[in-house]
Amino acid sequence: MSDLEPWRSPAAIAQSTRILASYRRWLGRDLLPPAASAEESVRALFEAPFVVLAHGTEADPILNYGNRVALELWETDWAALTRMPSRLTAEPALREDRAMLLADVLTKGFSEGYKGVRVSRTGKRFRIERATVWNLLDENGKPAGQAATFNAWVLL
Repeated sequence: MSDLEPWRSPAAIAQSTRILASYRRWLGRDLLPPAASAEESVRALFEAPFVVLAHGTEADPILNYGNRVALELWETDWAALTRMPSRLTAEPALREDRAMLLADVLTKGFSEGYKGVRVSRTGKRFRIERATVWNLLDENGKPAGQAATFNAWVLL
C-alpha cells in the first residue's frame, strides 16, 4: 500500500465494506453503483467525487476513513486523518450541534439533509450542505461507528 492508495490496507477495505453495506441497510439504496468486484467497490468509494468520512465507537471517536475528496477538503493525509478525533472536524463553538446530530443518528439509524460549518486541519472553514449521516454496523450487526457523505460545500 502506498500513501497514494490507502484504500488498499486491510483496515480500509473492511471499513469501506461496512460503509457501503450500512448505507444500503439504513437508506435502502446504494451509495455507489454496484461494481464487478469488492476491490472495485473499495477503490470507487475512495475515488468518489463526493466526501465520505467515518469514525469508530471510541468514547472520543477517531476518524478511521476518509476518501480522496475528504482528504483534500480537510487538507490532510490518510495517516493524520485516521488519528484525528472526529469532533475536531467542527469548530469548538459548533461541536455541541454536531454531537446532538450524532446522538440522533445513533437512535434513528441515519439522518439526511444536515448542514453545518466544518474546519480543515489548517483552519479553513467551510459549510457543508445536504449531508447524510448513518450508523455503521460490523459483520455481526453490532455498532461500528458512524459515517457521513455530502457533495456540496461552500468555502467561508
